[in-house]
Amino acid sequence: MLLATLLTLGMVSGLSVAFLYRHFNDNINVVDVGDQLYDRPEKVKVEGPKEPLNILVMGSDSRDCDGCGVDQEAGGGSDTTILFHLSADRQSAYGVSIPRDSLVERPDCKSEDGKTIPGGTGAMWNAAYSYGGPACTIQQFEQTTGIPIDNYVVVDFGSFKGMVDAVDGVEVCVPEDIDSSEYGITIPAGTRTLDGKEALAYVRVRHGVGDGSDIGRIKRQQAFIGALVAKVLSSGTLTRFDRLVRFLNAATKGLTTDIANIKEMAKIGLQFQDIGLKRIRFITVPFVYSTSQPGRVEWTSDADILWDRILHDKPLGKLRNGSIGANQVPGSGNAAGGTGSASPSDGTGASGGASPSEGASSSSGSPTDPTDTASPTDEPSDSVDASADDLEFAGLCT
Repeated sequence: MLLATLLTLGMVSGLSVAFLYRHFNDNINVVDVGDQLYDRPEKVKVEGPKEPLNILVMGSDSRDCDGCGVDQEAGGGSDTTILFHLSADRQSAYGVSIPRDSLVERPDCKSEDGKTIPGGTGAMWNAAYSYGGPACTIQQFEQTTGIPIDNYVVVDFGSFKGMVDAVDGVEVCVPEDIDSSEYGITIPAGTRTLDGKEALAYVRVRHGVGDGSDIGRIKRQQAFIGALVAKVLSSGTLTRFDRLVRFLNAATKGLTTDIANIKEMAKIGLQFQDIGLKRIRFITVPFVYSTSQPGRVEWTSDADILWDRILHDKPLGKLRNGSIGANQVPGSGNAAGGTGSASPSDGTGASGGASPSEGASSSSGSPTDPTDTASPTDEPSDSVDASADDLEFAGLCT
């Protein structure tokens, strides 16, 4: 959702007349957490016209909004964590999802009043947000990956619903009926447009969709964000003043960030303007299911390669295989299955059709030689796009 927000803000920054500027600024909750962070990794100097940009997006699962009680859970944690990386040449962007059930060494972090919040061993990723909000999640991300975060954004359920409704719904394609009493959602098979309430349930539901795992849900969320980006950038949105204003109002309402104001957001948004939908890719940290804590996941050694490449703004290589592109989703001009690509030749990971529960590294595959590929700014090959197996695993049309 952040990417769609920034893209739109950048492309329509002329809307920032006095009234709207003040109104949107008033919507945003600006919180600088810099004083709560310590031992921060340094930025690596890379070649390019600008510095790479890393923005950490967290989805707060607070139910404190109208229509946000989509399940029986209490909320208060971080339902989603995505790193958005914008390359130094401003020609490619990646959204890297971190499974909420990832087992990590949670570092000590600081509360708003400066007190130390003790870390933990073998902790779930999303516990950091529950203990100390965005500051503790950023501390955990930086200490775990070695990548410095430039900005952060927290989006709640209410903002998500509002953004979807503001563009008059988002198109999805599901291969079979979804009927979940837990989330109060019934979606017949096929291609259809979901409103905000339906969309919130759709990206949250697990059971009865795909393989029923949180990993499948992550891929479905990635595809939905891609579809939302495509809808925001469509002529039907960009040429509709009323729709744009509604979208910007929804996107900024309930937003918590350290980006100072709308003007600064627009500056960031303008840096995305030359990236086509093909070059907006969504991947998941490579992982295996944990044997020590069933139901949890552990990152593989390929995760170290991923973080190193992002840190140095280098091509991701085969780590992109099986990624979902914003061009693959309904509403982007392509079928949900995109190119209908074959699985990577190594046959590992979800991209190779194997379920992560079979011990394969998920989402981006388990590349044996990540350097054997073209630059991520080159046109994606057929092997890069999510395969039919990937999409079916997530409960998406192939």
